[in-house]
Amino acid sequence: MRERFVSRQSHRWWVAVFLVGWFLSPAPMLAQPVGSGPLALNDAVQLALKNYPAIQESRARSAAAQEGIAVARTAYLPRLDVLWQQNRATRNNIFGLLLPQGIVPPISGPVLGTQSSDSVWGSAGGALLSWDAIDFGYRKANVDLAHAQYAQATAQNELTQLDVTAAAADAFLTVLAADAAVRAARANVDRLQVFADTVGTLVRNQLRPGADASRADAELAIAKNQLSLAVLAAEIARATLANAIGTPEGTVDVAMGRLTDLPEVPTAGATDVKFHPAARAQSAVVDTVRARERALGRSTYPHVIFQSAFADRGSGAQVSGQPSLGNGLWPQLSNWAAGISVTFPLLDVFTVEPRKRLEVQNELAASARYEQTLQNLTTQDARARALMKAASEIAQNTPAERRAATDAESRARARYESGLANITEVAEAQRLLAQAEADDAVARLGVWRALLAAAQVRGNLTPFLEKTR
Repeated sequence: MRERFVSRQSHRWWVAVFLVGWFLSPAPMLAQPVGSGPLALNDAVQLALKNYPAIQESRARSAAAQEGIAVARTAYLPRLDVLWQQNRATRNNIFGLLLPQGIVPPISGPVLGTQSSDSVWGSAGGALLSWDAIDFGYRKANVDLAHAQYAQATAQNELTQLDVTAAAADAFLTVLAADAAVRAARANVDRLQVFADTVGTLVRNQLRPGADASRADAELAIAKNQLSLAVLAAEIARATLANAIGTPEGTVDVAMGRLTDLPEVPTAGATDVKFHPAARAQSAVVDTVRARERALGRSTYPHVIFQSAFADRGSGAQVSGQPSLGNGLWPQLSNWAAGISVTFPLLDVFTVEPRKRLEVQNELAASARYEQTLQNLTTQDARARALMKAASEIAQNTPAERRAATDAESRARARYESGLANITEVAEAQRLLAQAEADDAVARLGVWRALLAAAQVRGNLTPFLEKTR
């Protein structure tokens, strides 16, 4: 029970460091390809920027939103429709009115007073120019809405890049920590193998009871199991890193670089989280909703439309006493027209008002989400600063922990070999040494991970990446 208690106590700090770092990290430029050599942290980040599908998607959405601005501006252009028509039809006509529809074809000309199934040729050609000259700001409101949507897509793209690069950097540090744990576990196995051989020799010479050999073999088996678990964790960490950099089919080999050194920890106060990409993205959502409200408000205003038309028509139909105009295969008579139309959608107010009320509620929801985002970022900033302080203190303490554990293990082994200590004392000292070596191996990486968490909360990984070069 005492051994388990000591082991759990020594596990607490570095488990806390890496778990907190994990929660501060998000869910998941050219560089050398995977497999061509060890990857540095900057290479992994640049590969993630180049290959990760989520970044490609966010870039495409941002580009599409930018094109949406050009689409909205096309509403300022005039519309020109050109028509040519050739037909053969009967010429029976009747007085009366038809409501607007697209089923019964219209027919022009006098009522002949007779009915016939004979058909004649008809032709028509023309052009109609329409321009929405005055709309009282409706098109501008739609262009502003397109700009707001582009700003939202751009901010979301920046947030996606931050999340993906932070996830790649965190996965890289996780691989280094897993490799350090493997080295510590392998060193523990080698040390216990030597000790088990020594105990076996003493037991065979009847200098120690057989139970000591069983205990030494059990400790060695446990250490080998821990090594297997450490190797498994390292393999999983590498698979996670390969996925984070967008090359899940590759095998990743990493280079420690400057990450073996203990970095300088800046003393910084609270961060202004309003400039974080997550805050800017949510603020852009609020602006987009407001832009939709303004566009809806302008949709019920009148439109002044300028129209100009030119048309040619021909018909093979003849009226008694009138000269023939030809066979109708080609137009014979021309007309032109120019004028201004004013349209006012009187009843649209009954459909627009409910939509405006809907957008008001959407704005309230988006504003609340923005405030929640600021609150979450403020909390993450406080956690990152606490993590930085704890990781720095631990990294300064682990060398002394390792030296003391090494000294305690060597003394316990010497006492055992001299017959002054039992196997339990040596096993406890060896476990303390194994844990101290693992703690010291990951302590510096814990500080780097804390720096990464702080940089992510500030919304800019460039200072962190510069430290690792």
